[in-house]
Amino acid sequence: MSLPEWRKEIDQIDEQILHLLNRRAELARQIGHAKSRTRSHYFTPEREHTVFRRLVQMNPGPLEAQAVRAIYREIISACRALEKPLTVAFLGPEGTFSHLAGIARFGSSSEFVPVERIADVFAQVERGLCDYGVVPVENSWAGAVPETLDSFLNSNLRVVWEIYQPIYHNLLSRCTSLEEIKRLYSHFQPLAQCRQWLRNHLPHVEEIEASSTAKAAELASRDPESAAIATYLAAEKYDLPILCEHIEDDPTNRTRFLVLGYNEPEPTGKDKTSLIFTVPNRAGELAHALNAFEKYDVNLTMIETRPTRSAPWQYFFYVDLQGHVKDTAVSKALNLLKEHSLFVRVLGSYPEAS
Repeated sequence: MSLPEWRKEIDQIDEQILHLLNRRAELARQIGHAKSRTRSHYFTPEREHTVFRRLVQMNPGPLEAQAVRAIYREIISACRALEKPLTVAFLGPEGTFSHLAGIARFGSSSEFVPVERIADVFAQVERGLCDYGVVPVENSWAGAVPETLDSFLNSNLRVVWEIYQPIYHNLLSRCTSLEEIKRLYSHFQPLAQCRQWLRNHLPHVEEIEASSTAKAAELASRDPESAAIATYLAAEKYDLPILCEHIEDDPTNRTRFLVLGYNEPEPTGKDKTSLIFTVPNRAGELAHALNAFEKYDVNLTMIETRPTRSAPWQYFFYVDLQGHVKDTAVSKALNLLKEHSLFVRVLGSYPEAS
């Protein structure tokens, strides 16, 4: 085939794709009408998880699994917006990793609402001002996020999904070379996570701390002799060229985010459960409580201790485990845990992220 013939066939395929996409969108709109009559949730994590998993399994290539997920994330987002446009609160401002995580889960057809504090994300959803919220809960480099864990104590929100967001740092600048840079704006965490790269490439540049990566990009956009460590989203927002990509010292760094809402997703066969509990302040009580998970072969993926703030030296334990509350092993483990605990609250069972 010649080049014009290839292009003609691609044009024909695009016409077929567009026709099928609109047919899919029409079905989604009809589903939205049905959901409005039954007051069902418009965002169903377990259904989307099943769709992604099925498509990846049946994908023959040459498209990679990541590309298939990215394409269908936007298709699902656009179709969901026809059912009901979703509003999603996140820790702002725009262009942060929290913003990226929200787009990664809900797609760009959702409305994203930046707020100043993690507690404000909880409040936006609790008051019905947003449908869902996205909050960071742990980082593979820095550990747990205390403000998120503490916020669960006074909230009735549930965890409905999780997101693993790769932490890739970029150097943004209007300078055309590293030698021209005199000042560097950055949040303190990216500074620490790029320390070795900065020592090797910008050892004598003045470092100025900013409240977020997005704020750093905003400041650098007004300073022609500066640079910022920020996301590609911030680069687009503030029209700042990316001078160097992937300057992070640890390319495996990830932040795990939780999606907050009122859904109670059904089991998918690959789930997680989050919960908090407290035990009497006596020798061996925590060991007895944790033995419930060992007895029924339930794997814990995270455990953190936080003060209850109701009394001095009293603590609650935040736990993530693999499995769903409707799984037999998890159900038995939770029942045994309650026998050795003063308080147990399940925060949600939800599809486990890849």
